[in-house]
Amino acid sequence: MDDESVLKFVSDYLKKKGFKQTENAFLDELQHSKTNNNNSSSPISSTSQFDPDIAKHILSFVESENAPTRYQDGYSKLRSWTYSSLDLYRHELLRVLYPVFIHCFMDLVAKGHLQEARTFFNTFREDHEMMHLRDLQKLEGVLSPSHLEEMEFAHTLRQSKVNIKICQYSYDLLLQFLHKTQSTTILGIINERINFQVSPGQPSSICDDAEVITVIGGSQDVANQVNQKEVHWGLLEDSLEERLEKAGSLLSDSEKAEGETKESEWDENKKRSVEGGKQGASIKKMKKDKAVSVTGKTARPEANSVPMAPRVKPELTLPVIPTEVEQSILEDLRNRVQLSSVALPSVSFYTFINTHNSLNCSSISHDGSLVAGGFSDSSLKVWDMAKLGQQTPGSILQGESDTSPNEHILGSNGGKRPYTLFQGHSGPVYSSTFSPLGDFLLSSSADSTIRLWSTKLNANLVCYKGHNYPVWDVQFSPVGHYFASASHDRTARIWSMDRIQPLRIMAGHLSDVDCVQWHANCNYIATGSSDKTVRLWDVQSGECVRIFIGHRSMILSLAMSPDGRYMASGDEDGAIMMWDLSNGRCVMPLIGHTSCVWTLAFSCEGSLLASGSADCTVKLWDVTTSTKVPRNEENKSGNTSRLRSLKTLPTKSTPVYNLRFSRRNLLFAAGALSKTL
Repeated sequence: MDDESVLKFVSDYLKKKGFKQTENAFLDELQHSKTNNNNSSSPISSTSQFDPDIAKHILSFVESENAPTRYQDGYSKLRSWTYSSLDLYRHELLRVLYPVFIHCFMDLVAKGHLQEARTFFNTFREDHEMMHLRDLQKLEGVLSPSHLEEMEFAHTLRQSKVNIKICQYSYDLLLQFLHKTQSTTILGIINERINFQVSPGQPSSICDDAEVITVIGGSQDVANQVNQKEVHWGLLEDSLEERLEKAGSLLSDSEKAEGETKESEWDENKKRSVEGGKQGASIKKMKKDKAVSVTGKTARPEANSVPMAPRVKPELTLPVIPTEVEQSILEDLRNRVQLSSVALPSVSFYTFINTHNSLNCSSISHDGSLVAGGFSDSSLKVWDMAKLGQQTPGSILQGESDTSPNEHILGSNGGKRPYTLFQGHSGPVYSSTFSPLGDFLLSSSADSTIRLWSTKLNANLVCYKGHNYPVWDVQFSPVGHYFASASHDRTARIWSMDRIQPLRIMAGHLSDVDCVQWHANCNYIATGSSDKTVRLWDVQSGECVRIFIGHRSMILSLAMSPDGRYMASGDEDGAIMMWDLSNGRCVMPLIGHTSCVWTLAFSCEGSLLASGSADCTVKLWDVTTSTKVPRNEENKSGNTSRLRSLKTLPTKSTPVYNLRFSRRNLLFAAGALSKTL
């Protein structure tokens, strides 16, 4: 092979790898060489500095670059070496395998070696299914080079680097292996695709893996830059809690006593009407609620408001609360029980039976009097707890009716069914949410629409269209009127009840937006996505002000603390992470669930967090200590996260779909019985 071919191979290689500065320097040097040797018959003089052995090595290297077997052999050697490393460093070195795996696969596809790419993918995919199943399912659809550009997920992976934290000794071991094996293909991928953040000292703990590797979402630097923005996480000025606190200090003892007597009578009458027809388990709940009312009076000064939270002005125009409704809410707040690690809440669990696996979601009104279920047959059903006693015992919370086809029941007044049937969607219902006052109900569906229903009129009022794909979640704001939605189209949207078009569109996630949650002051919403990140958005500007990175699977649930300072997020692997909104950092992961965390809820004073999971348990966590333990102390004692789990409440065989703390701090839960015991 002559020198011209060698020069061409070198130039092509530099261009392919994107080394523009090196390529320009090489071409300049080549041009300079041509000028100096313009009298010779060859572009390079006979005294060429290219040694035949060097030229041969360059050509063999370029040819081997295109050999598909180099990827499989190089990755296989790296994998074998990693798994045989010392236990102390193995978990850090294993972090390198996944990004190398996906980029080997995508490089093979990009070069047209489709059969080899598929063989490589199927051979090694089992290594990564536990941690990255969702990503692998998406990459499975990459069948041609054009797919790498058309699929946004793959395109993003190709354009961004992976950040991996690793200790100095692990980094040195990796470099020694790469130089020893001379695996140029794997070395090139690691140089181009991975950004190592090397730290001195001992390897990080294996339980910190979620925080030390970021495979998608661009770069950690982008998140750090976004997280520099200011977030006003305080509570709204002149809130009901603040008003109650001020009013409470002005009332005389006699007025307080008189008010308590009236509350007690009103509360007792209300409970009789709502729960009088329930079975034995519901009678226990009524007694517990009475105990809550009594206990709340002794704990009133602490329970009325969340201390130390700054006050902020609303960015949205807030709806006016009717006086009688305001008085009802204030009565609930006065009778709120104070919860803590030694005073756990009473729990009322609503179990759906005979759903035939068609129940997709459930929601509970703020006072627990209404329970809604969304089904795969596009129906939405609402049960009124006060009317369950009028039905036959076997019909309580039944998802499917055994009545004859001749019955035409559209409302709860028909007397035939124990629920109100809402029909209008043309696809499975994936989410539902009650307004704070319980007079409206929202539902979202696979038909890409959101519907507003009246629980008073038992009718559909509005159909909101804007999303292009299924809407996975919809949530009313804490003040009502406004609501947020999350969709497969990778956007979240802000709506108001009186407008059929969205007020804001939040775009930025790289995959489905699976869940959405409002901040306590209504100025922000949080979104959880299949891209394994949580984002916080400013409602007024539509701007992303926080990116939370650390989960290792899709985020399924979110909850905001009552003081607005902290946020909890639950994922598909069963991990819960507590975030500080002020700086975007993870306070501490809460480990305990063994399956998807589908729902999260903070107690009204913010001292406890309840989580519901597909593992058929409700767990109660001590949030007060979780947010106060210094990070260095957490690392010293490996089991601190487990110690903060106060109690685990197992169901017989019912995955927990929904949790809700009432204003009086009674915990409501709902789920569908998964099998007959």
